[in-house]
Amino acid sequence: MKGVTRHGVLAFVLAAVVLILDQVSKFWILEVIHLPERPSLPVAGPLQFSFVWNQGVSFGMLQGQHEAVRWALVIFSVVVAIVLSTWAARSDRRLSAWGLGLIIGGAIGNAIDRARFGAVVDFIDVQQIGFFPWIFNIADSGITVGVILLLIDSLRRERPA
Repeated sequence: MKGVTRHGVLAFVLAAVVLILDQVSKFWILEVIHLPERPSLPVAGPLQFSFVWNQGVSFGMLQGQHEAVRWALVIFSVVVAIVLSTWAARSDRRLSAWGLGLIIGGAIGNAIDRARFGAVVDFIDVQQIGFFPWIFNIADSGITVGVILLLIDSLRRERPA
């Protein structure tokens, strides 16, 4: 890829991995397990699968059931992924490339859900831990960890060349 740094390539590979894992896991919940909405399937310890349709923006907040909101969120996610892709392509720092890749893959994964279903498929449930009241998916995890990595990278000092 011309003009893409080696860290940029890493970001795009990571974005593809997150996107594939996200979409395969959602297919598994919807088409293989056929988990009905809201009942929980215990997995291990505090982890369980609880399928919900998330029409909100983030972790179910700002619910938007209108078609205009749905498509605005799809467009917003795609635009964010494109902007972050241009940043990732030029990235010369491994940690920022990882963060950008995770966010890009997660944004595209959730945009696909909104375009296909009108809502995002959420199913990872760790509410039994007590301090984490949301049900989420792999795309959400990628976005969250990606943002954390970008914040950590921004706090790190530049090393002299």
